[in-house]
Amino acid sequence: MEIRNIAIIAHVDHGKTTLTDALLKQTGVGEEGVSMDSNTLEKERGITIYAKNAAVFYKDTKINIVDTPGHADFGSEVERVLRSIDSVLLVVDAQEGPMPQTRFVLKKSLELGLKPIVIINKIDKPAADPARCEEQVLELFLELGASNEQSDFPVVYSIGRQGIAKLKLTDESTDLTPLLDTILKHVPPASSPEAAAKPLRAQPFNLGYDNFLGRLAIARVYEGTIRTGSQVFVKHPLLPTSTGKITKMFTFKGLQKVEATEVSAGDIVMIAGLPDIYIGETITDNADTEPLAAISIDEPTITLNFLVNSSPFAGREGKFVTGRQIRDRLERELEINVGLKVDFSSEDSGYKVSGRGELHIAILLENMRREGYEMQVSQPQVIFHEENGAKLEPYEEVIIDTPNTYQGAIIERLGTRKFVMKDLKVHENQVRLTFEGPTRGLLGYRNQFVLDTKGEGIMSSRVVGFKPYAGEIKRKQVGSMISMTSGKALGFALWNLQERGVIYITPATEVYEGMVIGNTSKGEEMEVNPTKGKQLTNMRASGSDEAINLIPPYTLTIERGLEVMAEDEYLEITPISVRLRKMYLTDLERVRAKR
Repeated sequence: MEIRNIAIIAHVDHGKTTLTDALLKQTGVGEEGVSMDSNTLEKERGITIYAKNAAVFYKDTKINIVDTPGHADFGSEVERVLRSIDSVLLVVDAQEGPMPQTRFVLKKSLELGLKPIVIINKIDKPAADPARCEEQVLELFLELGASNEQSDFPVVYSIGRQGIAKLKLTDESTDLTPLLDTILKHVPPASSPEAAAKPLRAQPFNLGYDNFLGRLAIARVYEGTIRTGSQVFVKHPLLPTSTGKITKMFTFKGLQKVEATEVSAGDIVMIAGLPDIYIGETITDNADTEPLAAISIDEPTITLNFLVNSSPFAGREGKFVTGRQIRDRLERELEINVGLKVDFSSEDSGYKVSGRGELHIAILLENMRREGYEMQVSQPQVIFHEENGAKLEPYEEVIIDTPNTYQGAIIERLGTRKFVMKDLKVHENQVRLTFEGPTRGLLGYRNQFVLDTKGEGIMSSRVVGFKPYAGEIKRKQVGSMISMTSGKALGFALWNLQERGVIYITPATEVYEGMVIGNTSKGEEMEVNPTKGKQLTNMRASGSDEAINLIPPYTLTIERGLEVMAEDEYLEITPISVRLRKMYLTDLERVRAKR
């Protein structure tokens, strides 16, 4: 049976996963209601976080499909997948056209010499313009330095949700057969008889974990045949060679794993039995075989500390609260989350966790709290690099689509955050702004952006690399409203406080001294008493009893907390609550610390 290996790449929300689900359904290996996005967080947010494998069978050919994330924070997932496949399906939304992440993933695939197949998806949208979209994609290919062969890409038009694909917009179609035929026509076969006859060489591009089998390596077999029970060598270009025994192997059928005893060149396989295997190493059955080129992974850009929760409410809601338990959980996460780095050296000031962006860290925290962990984290900080005596910091490219009435506010805000406008395109009454600037300037901006564009703007960003330090950025315009007592917050007290700023809590929420219950619009820190009740007398008068009108609170989620917190604050995360607090809870301690 012939094998073809493809990855589906696109910007977030352009329809990769929906299209993959439709392919699975059409080829009879997908079940109704079962999606590639199996993780609960992925279902809730409607985004792909982890790269996943599936396989479909069509005309005696096995097509291995890898669905990749579209968010820039999970870019490290995409890069290594691209190394192990032979072509990519680039999905672009017919209305939005190419977006920053489209550019990021396409650039990576063109550099690796892959020849993409372009799918213009969502052609049924009211404002879809497939012809304009196709032109923009071609412009992007040329801008990224695609070769003549790569720029001559096949185009398929599709409606992923309905499972329809066409080669021409005028064609009649009821299913995805045109897309499957295009894949067979344009994707080179993954293996040849010559490759199968050579000594074994396989390279893991993803890791998994199983409570019974331990660490699993998802690998592409480039040459030779791999068999269960065989002794293998694990080679790395820089590290010493180790040996191991393959205990179990699985291949994919639809979304299911099927146990296999032997897998030959070209296929994608899941291997158990090598506890120390890592992405980019080479598995071989001959000690003299040359290892394959290692896979490089992008550096993390932000860092923060994970600490044991030390608030007065510590241990009330969580199951796992000790430093040892948090450490074990982070060690387990490192098994599969490659974009993450953790420094375990100093237990007192917490474990230093570095990731690819606020969302990357927030997803880890959200997963941990759902498993019953309780901890507190410090404010995210950007990672600086030193090169030839110069200080470098990560920069991001930001693309914003917004009604043109709001462009002034956006340009002004990002200007104060050291962002430079690179491009402005007007289309009817919408504008697309392109900026470049330091990641530091973007921390905490997203909420402001939603307010500035009244929720109508779309913003997406990607890291473009490290560039010279941009100077100081004045970020926080608001101060914190700090509770000076412990007890239950009362509606009457919050009603008086809501004129001073934004409140994060509802009446009857338990608060403690030093907890941040809101922010002040004037920008100064303010100590308040949210437990203060109303003075009651025996006299009743028509004018003195006003009705309390409370504005709905700005409820803290993990992402919001990471955005609004100040440097001297911790975000306390438990399975039930997300609270913001000062590092030093009493006023006296804060004054001492400032000295």
